[in-house]
Amino acid sequence: MDLVAEADYFTRLNTELASGAGNYDAFMTGAYFIWTYGPPGWMEDLKPWLANTSATAADYDFEDIYEGLRKSTAWDFQAGSPLGTGGQWAIPWGFETNVICYNKAEFDRRGIRPADTFDNFIQLATDLTDRSANRYGVAFRGSRSWATIHPGFMTQFTREGCVDYTSEGGKLTAAMNSPKAVDLTRKWVALAKAAGPVSWTTYEYPNCTADLGAGTAMMVYDADSATYPQNIKGNAAQAGNLAWHPGPAGPDGNYGTNLWTWSLAMNAASKKKLAAWLFIQWATGKQAQTKAVQTGQRGFADPTRTSVFNGAFKQTLGNFPGYQDTFERVIQSTNIKFTPQKQFFKTTEDWAVALQDIYAGQDAKTRLDALATASTTAVNATS
Repeated sequence: MDLVAEADYFTRLNTELASGAGNYDAFMTGAYFIWTYGPPGWMEDLKPWLANTSATAADYDFEDIYEGLRKSTAWDFQAGSPLGTGGQWAIPWGFETNVICYNKAEFDRRGIRPADTFDNFIQLATDLTDRSANRYGVAFRGSRSWATIHPGFMTQFTREGCVDYTSEGGKLTAAMNSPKAVDLTRKWVALAKAAGPVSWTTYEYPNCTADLGAGTAMMVYDADSATYPQNIKGNAAQAGNLAWHPGPAGPDGNYGTNLWTWSLAMNAASKKKLAAWLFIQWATGKQAQTKAVQTGQRGFADPTRTSVFNGAFKQTLGNFPGYQDTFERVIQSTNIKFTPQKQFFKTTEDWAVALQDIYAGQDAKTRLDALATASTTAVNATS
């Protein structure tokens, strides 16, 4: 096994898979990367392995993995086709929902509660901001990266009734410039200015969670498991003071939530496919996940299996107020909210750049119109 820093990992993995050398039999991947690695034939379809009773234990119970996760790692490679179609290209190992973590001690001191609508959330975050005291309302990502779009932004974007693309006749049309999307974007950028970190355009998740743990940020809108370590005694000044909340519901009361999943996949060029499948099957199985939860060896990702979350994992949540309730509120509507397409990383990074441009003063409607035009061209040129 080789461990590679995340900053270098996908570049190295891309080179390895493209070479066809088969030096690595199995690898860790995020679901979005399937949209890049799958179409060239670099990934083994695991659906036949799941169906192979000679290679898969009778009690493996693939259906025990949350449905949104199973579908997030299956696709037929046709732009606009829903996830869950086609092959099963990876098995989810750990995942994150994107919700609010907040400083409960400060909220209790002030006698306030988390906000249930986006407008109230903006007002709450603004009221909590005091620049003279180096305290601000909410941290969320703002750097020039696709990863700025997928956690809090895409979650609220979806809850407010927006979509990234529409599909008709096999052609995708970008919709991040719809009236609802423009309104949501204006509010998001205004929130960043009024109640976000001063250096918002450089912020990635470690910056956000560090500010929460230090007591500088009163809330974070990001992955539940990214904020989890900040509440462990000895990890941060605010450890023991934090709690979790689903975040603002949409106008219709929905809690649709975007996810990230780390998953295990097989190199199509592997020369030891049975061994690779047995490893993947073991690592994503009930026993291994339960042991990892009990011994703290799985980092802080949520377990992907219903039985493990409801069993061993729940027993660890006594000192994490609201974590379980938040998870149970959002899990049924947690799945990937992006339309799958092969130019995901380029077009989504372009989206993050557009947010930065609007933050710098460009007109939201004009800038999003330009983004939508460029994105529509990009996704249809390669689909």
